[in-house]
Amino acid sequence: MEIIHDEKNKKFFLTTDGKEAYVSYAIHNKTMDILHTVVPKEIGGRGFASALVQAAYDYARSNGMQCAATCTYAISWIDRHPEYKKI
Repeated sequence: MEIIHDEKNKKFFLTTDGKEAYVSYAIHNKTMDILHTVVPKEIGGRGFASALVQAAYDYARSNGMQCAATCTYAISWIDRHPEYKKI
């Protein structure tokens, strides 16, 4: 699985079976906020949402940013991964 970071459009995405899954984000005050996580139902259930959220937050952390979530999926993901919670 290759996750691509599209900085211009503020999203991380992957394409499989002709379908695109992505997370979109915003950055405010050195905090990356995941706004939306979208995985088409045709490719759901394969862990793509989790991998995309983690890729985004790993990027944020490696660039000195905090992690936050507006998206309901990202909120539940960050609750399961407390090491990514905003300090």
